[in-house]
Amino acid sequence: MTSIAAEPWFRAAALRRVFDLLNVEGGEARVVGGAVRNSLLGLAAGDVDLATTWRPDEVAERAKAAGIKVVPTGIDHGTVTLVVDGKPFEVTTLRRDVATDGRRAEVAFGTGWKEDAERRDFTINALYVNSDGEIFDDVGGLADIENRTLRFIGNAAERVAEDYLRILRFFRFFAHYGSGRPDAEGLKACAQARAKLSTLSAERVWGEMKKLLSAEDPGRALLWMRQAGVLAEVLPETEKWGIDAIPGLIAAEKIFSWAPDPLLRLAAMVPPDTDRLEALAERLRLSKAEAAFLVRFAEAPAVAPTLPDAALDRALYRSGKEGIIARLKLSLAAARRKSETDPAFLAETASFQRLLARAEKWQRPVFPLNGADVLKAGIAPGPQVGELLSELENFWVERNFGVDRATLVARLELLVRSG
Repeated sequence: MTSIAAEPWFRAAALRRVFDLLNVEGGEARVVGGAVRNSLLGLAAGDVDLATTWRPDEVAERAKAAGIKVVPTGIDHGTVTLVVDGKPFEVTTLRRDVATDGRRAEVAFGTGWKEDAERRDFTINALYVNSDGEIFDDVGGLADIENRTLRFIGNAAERVAEDYLRILRFFRFFAHYGSGRPDAEGLKACAQARAKLSTLSAERVWGEMKKLLSAEDPGRALLWMRQAGVLAEVLPETEKWGIDAIPGLIAAEKIFSWAPDPLLRLAAMVPPDTDRLEALAERLRLSKAEAAFLVRFAEAPAVAPTLPDAALDRALYRSGKEGIIARLKLSLAAARRKSETDPAFLAETASFQRLLARAEKWQRPVFPLNGADVLKAGIAPGPQVGELLSELENFWVERNFGVDRATLVARLELLVRSG
């Protein structure tokens, strides 16, 4: 594809209104970045960002005068967001870098499209489209789109030194859009600068890793990250545990129609050790929900393929579904991969598949007693209430949740009398 003029997102009235707003009085706006790249690759466009010759204050003034909502999302760096018909468009003034320190850039506004392109990271991200659908390529991005090659613009080492997050972006974009081997110059630059990743904020590092792990198949990117020593820099927990489970997990996702889950993929790469995973979550500033998932995964019991249904139900009650389902998915993926070369693992694969289906459908039963029942039986408020409830609950669980309330009350009264 050499034109995107026919793409529905490009013809949308909201975008045409932004073009009409900015393509006047000698000024110009062009769509740039991901929407152009993805359309040329036959993928969903996603967010539509624009670059313009207008300064950010001028963009804001014109938009307000036209009744368009303006959000100053990054006005110091030249970016304002225009909201048209409920759809946001990031509009950024053409820029050139004045100074960089590996984490942030000091920019100056300009009017040169080629200069703006050359300050971007990868050739496939520096393609511009004007309001007529004409594509502008000053850095060789169209050829790299055609070959699915991820390549830094200009000197790779210089681009990396401008922002060390580009090391992770290199592998993230390779995971989503690259093919074959990574660009040799880019790979070398990332490997040489990998120690600089420690200068970045944890939030930026995890944000990139999470996007990488969300790719349809991040396996090749992870392999090259390991080869370049980058993976050990950001996830030292994988150094001895490795990424060998990833290909089997990706294959299982496709076969069993599992949605790609970056946290499950992360769990496949790290040891199920609570202390180490808590430390990982703290170091990378994972959200509370993400950290809790890793802990539940680490603390969940390993499930053998021969585990009886009743025993699985008890484990689910005591440990919760999430961690056990994660363990079962990884076990199923591993067994299925082994069965490709050894038919002896076919039965194990079938067993894990059946156990997983049961776990996913399982509903937690409600324990029939509560603290009020213990107090009514004559126990004063205090620790003994919880102790008795816990003992009775264990009695109920061990009998596969089949003991009714009347029997439990009778047993409670017996325990109280026996003191």
